[in-house]
Amino acid sequence: MASVDVLNAPGIPTFKQNDTCGPNLRSNQGNYVDSSSTGWMRSTPLDTPLEELRERFNKDGYVWVKKVIPRKDVYDMREHYFSQFEHTGMLFPHSSPRDGIFNTSSDPTAHQGIGGVPIESTNHLLDAAHADPVYRTFLAHPSLRAFIRNFTGWKQERLVDRAMLRHNCPGSQSTGIHYDQYFLRDSDDEFLTAWVPIGDCAATGGGLMYLEDSTPLGKELENEFLRKAQHLPKQERIDAFNKFMAKDGFMSHDAVEFQNMHKEKVGRWLVGDYEAGDVVFHNPWMVHAATKNEDEKGRIRLASDLRFYKEGAKLDQRWMKVWTHDDGL
Repeated sequence: MASVDVLNAPGIPTFKQNDTCGPNLRSNQGNYVDSSSTGWMRSTPLDTPLEELRERFNKDGYVWVKKVIPRKDVYDMREHYFSQFEHTGMLFPHSSPRDGIFNTSSDPTAHQGIGGVPIESTNHLLDAAHADPVYRTFLAHPSLRAFIRNFTGWKQERLVDRAMLRHNCPGSQSTGIHYDQYFLRDSDDEFLTAWVPIGDCAATGGGLMYLEDSTPLGKELENEFLRKAQHLPKQERIDAFNKFMAKDGFMSHDAVEFQNMHKEKVGRWLVGDYEAGDVVFHNPWMVHAATKNEDEKGRIRLASDLRFYKEGAKLDQRWMKVWTHDDGL
């Protein structure tokens, strides 16, 4: 099949991080965020001294590390995933699953992944992809695991089994605004999220955007949610879908509205031009969401979000099972 030379492609040219203004970003709903209210994340070379990495993480709430995983290994995973969806009409005719180019003659709402509302006929494919041995092996990639141990200083890390693979076609719906802790309330609140783009992902290609200086806001919102829910039975109290939370578990789908609501406490929406092999690590409180995928090359965004704990930490047992479409979390 025809294939774009993704392995040897240069960096994504659409935006440059030293531009004086940020990109025009959009979330699932609402208007574009004005470029004066967006900005570029700082990328960090893999060989940066550990103390500097930790300082950036503690100050910014995230650290975006370049080339953690070999590029070829990431694209092997991308090809394997999309090969499972070739028969659905999601991919551009005669294109390679390695490229993951969306079929523009298809309705994007018929090919939504996690974060959107997948149609019933694809649920079994999503379930199978999460249990697939190739994906489970990718999660244990030695380069990723070694970096996490070095960065955290943990002798041994523990990944919750409920890791998630999220594809996001151009024009479809994806992950709304949230912070991770409220989905894992029955665990220790000291964990590390690794967001792994599986393929190159331009700033407007459906990748994550982070709300600058939002860690204190995340903690404040969580304390307020817990205060309201303190009299609920435990299983309701820890539920991200309890009566004090938003219906779909997200705080909003409108980046402009949410930013304006908290404008005295937060900064800009930050994003990057992510490349295969990069990993963004963020804390449990950092507010983030996916951008609307408006990739000019028609690429489907594929990424995996992973939660790591220090061995021996209290884990949320609801998350110690492989993701399925009907697990209620």
